[in-house]
Amino acid sequence: MKFKDSVIMVTGAGSGIGNAVARKFASEGATLCVCDINPQVLESLEKDMVKNYGIRCLSGIVDVASREDVNQFVHDALEKFGRVDVLVNCAGIFKKKNFFDISINDWYQMIAVHLHGTFLFTKYVAEFMKQRGKGCIINIGSTSGLTGGTSGSHYAAAKGGIIAFTKSLGKELAPYGIRVNALAPSKIQTNMLKFDSKSEEEELKSKIPLGRLGMPEEIAEIIAFLASKESEYIVGEVIVASGGY
Repeated sequence: MKFKDSVIMVTGAGSGIGNAVARKFASEGATLCVCDINPQVLESLEKDMVKNYGIRCLSGIVDVASREDVNQFVHDALEKFGRVDVLVNCAGIFKKKNFFDISINDWYQMIAVHLHGTFLFTKYVAEFMKQRGKGCIINIGSTSGLTGGTSGSHYAAAKGGIIAFTKSLGKELAPYGIRVNALAPSKIQTNMLKFDSKSEEEELKSKIPLGRLGMPEEIAEIIAFLASKESEYIVGEVIVASGGY
């Protein structure tokens, strides 16, 4: 029960990587603050956390791109639990498009959810962490933010922004005892990664040196490490988890 005395906040916890992260921390005894924009999956998650893991859990329906939503959720978490020890920014969307098909609204939405959402949660939570003199923030980037990828320039730009944001904050917030790092996964088996056919999936796997897709639970394990005392000297880093892709 490594995190039994920790309060962990996870955005986008209703599905995918965020869901796996929430469950990993719950299994380690953490107190959870989880949010998602989908009320159905969020209600199910909170009940599951309390029933199966016996932990304290606060859930909230949050549009991460909304200043009002984020501010209210962080306020509620601090009011209920008194602190946030670890923030994991997992919320994201994925719409694969080539550049000429990306509308202005597509661009704004991608940047708003990924980059603006990460900024907002970090802004409100880090202010409190600064007062306490300690904290840990973990952002979810993507290998697309490092290499450009083939998933769409709007997605790559948003993830690249998160990576640059992480590297900058790693330097800026470390003197206040706040560690900021990021994880850049690639080809993880979630609802965001969809295939038109089985052959398309097999073709992709053949390009991954490890020969398979990654699992959300594997990403959650790395995030738990970055949140742990064992990684206290890791600051401003971006860990790639891609099976060699």
